[in-house]
Amino acid sequence: MTFGEFVKEKRRSLNITLRAFADELKIAPSYVSDIEKGKRNAPTQDILEAMAHVLKLNDEDKNTLFDLAANSKNEIAKDITEYVSDNQNVRVALRRAKELNLGDEEWLQIIEKMMKGSK
Repeated sequence: MTFGEFVKEKRRSLNITLRAFADELKIAPSYVSDIEKGKRNAPTQDILEAMAHVLKLNDEDKNTLFDLAANSKNEIAKDITEYVSDNQNVRVALRRAKELNLGDEEWLQIIEKMMKGSK
């Protein structure tokens, strides 16, 4: 699923018209239309935050919104770049994971261990 498809699906699920959505975000309806059609990359982080609010996204959907937005720009989601930049151990861990070519199964195990540790 693309960023635009995700936004369109969430907007429509709330029965929000494209024009009303654009008005809430204080951007042009044509810009929203272009985003939904994949003709434009994702907007700024401020607008993404506003989209998440207007679309009443839960944390999981908000993360998906940010990840799809970043993917549309060949970037890493802005909500995590500062964390990665500010933490040397995170960078070391990510580079080590890359060297080891960790796959989904290994990452799921790591996430599971983190979740157990936070309880």
